[in-house]
Amino acid sequence: MILAFDTYYFDQKAKTICLEFAEWNEDKNFKIHSEIIDNVEEYIPGEFYKRELPCILSLLKQIDLSTIEVIVVDGFVYLNDENKYGLGGYLYEKLNKEIPIIGVAKTNFASIEKNKKALFRGDSKKPLYITSIGINLDEAYKKVESMAGEFRFPTLLKELDRLSKENVLILNKKTESH
Repeated sequence: MILAFDTYYFDQKAKTICLEFAEWNEDKNFKIHSEIIDNVEEYIPGEFYKRELPCILSLLKQIDLSTIEVIVVDGFVYLNDENKYGLGGYLYEKLNKEIPIIGVAKTNFASIEKNKKALFRGDSKKPLYITSIGINLDEAYKKVESMAGEFRFPTLLKELDRLSKENVLILNKKTESH
């Protein structure tokens, strides 16, 4: 199985969604895991992992990891060419280096050149940036490239982003009224 994670932040809370699917080119058959946690760390530039990693690790407790082939995160595995860890690298360490991690980032991180590949999908002029650990970068690139969808964002990653934001405004309003 393949897992893909995304987290949306609001009012010191975080809503983390994980899609679980069997095939890279899947676009419909997936299982959704979700969780909202309170008292999330503030964002610190260059230390995003401190905010998102606890959210992912908490949600992973709901999932049987024995069948997981790879995990996809929204972000970078490395932050530079000296292998300074980003979110994906820290997650790999926390999982005892047993599950490969693929980072799929929407924006470039200039301090990393050789440990990432730019992936152009569909007719987009803006690439996705692929990084990986525990799996060859070329192989990781091909897996993300093969994901269903004709646009820049693979269908399941777009759905993941949508689900992470879904109902958050409603939750926000309920929180404000109490």
